[in-house]
Amino acid sequence: MRLQKIYSSLLFIFITTSIFAQHENSLSADESLKKLMAGNKRFTEFTQNHPHQNEARLKEVSSSQKPFAIIVGCSDSRVPPEIIFDQGIGDLFIIRNAGNVVDDFAMASIEYAVEHLDVKLIMVLGHENCGAVDATIKGGRLPGHLNKLTDEIEPSIQSAKRITGDLLTNVIYSNTKRIAGQISSSEELLKEFVEHKGLKVIPAYYNLETGKVEVME
Repeated sequence: MRLQKIYSSLLFIFITTSIFAQHENSLSADESLKKLMAGNKRFTEFTQNHPHQNEARLKEVSSSQKPFAIIVGCSDSRVPPEIIFDQGIGDLFIIRNAGNVVDDFAMASIEYAVEHLDVKLIMVLGHENCGAVDATIKGGRLPGHLNKLTDEIEPSIQSAKRITGDLLTNVIYSNTKRIAGQISSSEELLKEFVEHKGLKVIPAYYNLETGKVEVME
């Protein structure tokens, strides 16, 4: 009788864990976005849950991962995705480059998460006062590999100049939207997933002063 109870308990845990894992993997793009924004709301209100940051989570993800969103963000130290979205280990698949630009290696990483990890949401996250964008606007030749970075951002300046308001902010918006477009139209894998398999690519903007993330229209 005791062994039967133990077996029943273990079976219940296994089934519950399996259902939970399946649910985590089956989040739609809209559900994933809702989860991200709820986490950011907690962050801005200083009511964080700090989920999935314990020993149990370490063991859970040691053999596999089930991130629910991809964040393509800037390397800026003031914009750490897990913190500003109040998430934990294994929740977010993150690609970071200065100016949130995407090269072939970053694109391959995104494709991996979409194809093999079944992630349905990609958020391209620009941010206030981005130094890489500012350097591009100011122009001039830069040392080392920095010019490769500014060359990637340069196309966003021309479209932003046609918009009234602060040029730096407008270029950040333009650059973020342009990169989101690059990702969603990337042949052959990502475009296919956007058009037929429920993948969404969303540009967003992070305010350094308030900590708030706003989805761009």
